[in-house]
Amino acid sequence: MNSETEETITSVEMSAELSSAAETCNGRKRKRQAQAAHSPKRFNTMQEGEETPTRRHVARVSVQPDRLQQPITQSELTELLHYAALGAAGGVKQPSWCCLHHQKRVKAVNVVIVEGLTQSDFYQHYLAVQHLRTSYSTRVTFTPSPTNLASGIFGGEVPESDDPSLHQRPSGSSPVPNELRIHPIIAKFGTQKRGLTAYVLTQEEMIQNRYPVKGMPGFEEFVCTDGVDCVTDSSPLYGLDCEMCLTEKGYELTRVSLVDSDGKCLLDQLVKPPTRILNYLTKFSGITRKMLRPITTTLRDVQVKVVELLPSDAVLVGHSLDNDLAALKLIHQHVIDTSLLYRREFGRFKLKVLAESVLQKQIQTEEMTGHNPIEDAVAALELAQYFIKMGPRQVVELHLELWGCTIVDEPSEPEPEPEPEPSLRFADILQTLGRSVAFFGKRSDLPLDLSNQQWYNSDKEVVASFRRQTKCPFLSVVQISSLSDHLRRCPTPPEHQRAPAILRDTCVVFAGPFPGDFSERNVRRLFRCCGPVRKIKMLTTTVRVHAEVEFELLEGAVLALNVFNGLNIRGQSIKVQRPVYESTLDLDLTLEALQCDRLNTSRLYVTLSPSVAKGVSANGHEAYCRVNGTGAPQLTEEAIRETFGHFGSVERVVLSAQHAHIKFESSEARHAALSASEALLKDYVVCPSLTPAHLTSWDASGGEERTHAAYTSSQDQEMDLMLRKLDRRLSKLFGFLPEGTLSVVVLLGSTSADGHLPGLCLMEVKQGEEND
Repeated sequence: MNSETEETITSVEMSAELSSAAETCNGRKRKRQAQAAHSPKRFNTMQEGEETPTRRHVARVSVQPDRLQQPITQSELTELLHYAALGAAGGVKQPSWCCLHHQKRVKAVNVVIVEGLTQSDFYQHYLAVQHLRTSYSTRVTFTPSPTNLASGIFGGEVPESDDPSLHQRPSGSSPVPNELRIHPIIAKFGTQKRGLTAYVLTQEEMIQNRYPVKGMPGFEEFVCTDGVDCVTDSSPLYGLDCEMCLTEKGYELTRVSLVDSDGKCLLDQLVKPPTRILNYLTKFSGITRKMLRPITTTLRDVQVKVVELLPSDAVLVGHSLDNDLAALKLIHQHVIDTSLLYRREFGRFKLKVLAESVLQKQIQTEEMTGHNPIEDAVAALELAQYFIKMGPRQVVELHLELWGCTIVDEPSEPEPEPEPEPSLRFADILQTLGRSVAFFGKRSDLPLDLSNQQWYNSDKEVVASFRRQTKCPFLSVVQISSLSDHLRRCPTPPEHQRAPAILRDTCVVFAGPFPGDFSERNVRRLFRCCGPVRKIKMLTTTVRVHAEVEFELLEGAVLALNVFNGLNIRGQSIKVQRPVYESTLDLDLTLEALQCDRLNTSRLYVTLSPSVAKGVSANGHEAYCRVNGTGAPQLTEEAIRETFGHFGSVERVVLSAQHAHIKFESSEARHAALSASEALLKDYVVCPSLTPAHLTSWDASGGEERTHAAYTSSQDQEMDLMLRKLDRRLSKLFGFLPEGTLSVVVLLGSTSADGHLPGLCLMEVKQGEEND
């Protein structure tokens, strides 16, 4: 017998066995199927194209299946936001990539930007993000952008409209003179009055100005105060000043003074350095040998005292406070430095000069021997309080002589200035229409007035501040940065980048043992009827022939387990099983959650029954043919609609060469199809849709080998906990949104020199309780 004849006989034997396996798979459900087939309540009688009652008159977002396969860009997202806020009446067209139904019913727009999180992270930790996966009915892959998304939203230009009222200069403060626009204070803080949090140094600014920062080299032995992650505009201010002397180890603390927000002295303590003093610096410090001789207080003593005196939300104020904290060997993360607050183009003002010019107070006079740290602490405190009370613009305008500049008076009869070009910026147009805009997040460079920004150092305070609003702004952008900050502090590129490989593990099955002459081609021909196969690897470490089969879709692996496990090939039963890795231990829970995903509740995955798909023609080449020998391909939209239309109205069929996804009008129709008998299904095998519609496969990179032995779970567990916490906060934020709000959550993805990992955009128009 030649090899070609043997292969043909083998294929025919396999076809018969596959038919038997399919019968076994479908026969497991027959008890439920008989009931389902005679239950008319399961079928949807709505006509194709009709909307369900709950969706008829509410705003909602939908994306066509073919467009779901293409990632959206930042400009396409802003296109949707512009249309949601302004609509056709504002001269904005419906976006080309999606459809926002009943735009006039959109009452607000909220965008949450989650930095550092990718689409792969979302699906790797799918069970941890219950709110995100259950509350949003639309997901689209998002292309990472090197530009700031929040800036792109507020500053994105809206197409010109015929309505002139949409393009006016926003009302507000009077124009800023040219001389002030380039002033270092105005350039840094703008012109509007802000709360104290606007002037608290960011961690980056503290590092840049050599402040003690936890985790930075050189500060390992410093004591940290028990401070909260972020402060508010109502947090208390405390003035601090220290005096030092020169010892064998350098400059060391000899006196510390702390005052509260009323200027009351809470602590004024002399400190004896542990090493020999070389110079008391009496001219500056006021400290003498005689003063320190009886002192027994140590640096450790005053550190404990300062930590006890400061409440958790205290903001320390000082002049060049980095030197004082370095002498105290103390780390406090919330500080206002008056030498940086009253900034100049080059160098810094002395505290004495600022006190005299701004406060009209004389300090550090010649009559005194050295500085008085209590007096200096109070002066710095009052300078900060004055700046916060007056605002940057008034501080500059009232004390121009301090910076040596003047404002040139305009001519008595100035020539009329040309009318300024109307603003096309999204935020400006909304404010012109009387609609509020707001940003909540870390300090950022945004094309938005400072009065519309609220800055915080932690996600917890960002969400809490948003929920404290008496009324939700019409357009609000909330920035979540903790994940990004965490990844920067603890860089783990190999672990972080392996998420796509873990996702592919869910699409893998091991199969065997096969007959000794079984090749990779034979395995591919056997398994591809379950769905598209990405890769097959013949395993050579085993005595018998086994194979690792990797499908492009999760449904392919599920069907392979159901259809081929126990299949008899040439008298030898094969076993199909999932590999046991860390990533697959909870796979049954993930499969259950994916099956119930809002994106999949009315979708069905369909392939030809193996006995139909594996027919073999006389010349030995594989071909689609019916059991009755007609040779007509059955995986067509017409045939699918004919068969599955009996279970309910079919909204659409997404067809590929080896499988199809059916979208029913209702979830009841899908359930009826899943419960149907083999006779009703004819030549098809079905399973619930599991792979989200916006993903053609779990991973597009492919190719790299998995290194399961190198996998560790500690960082995965940490990420899982962080995502659960994030998900709870986003759930609270979503609960605060008013009915009719277009809610968009953007996982930004990541960009690096090695390429980029795509992000994810989740969208939903929040409905009332009756429509939830």
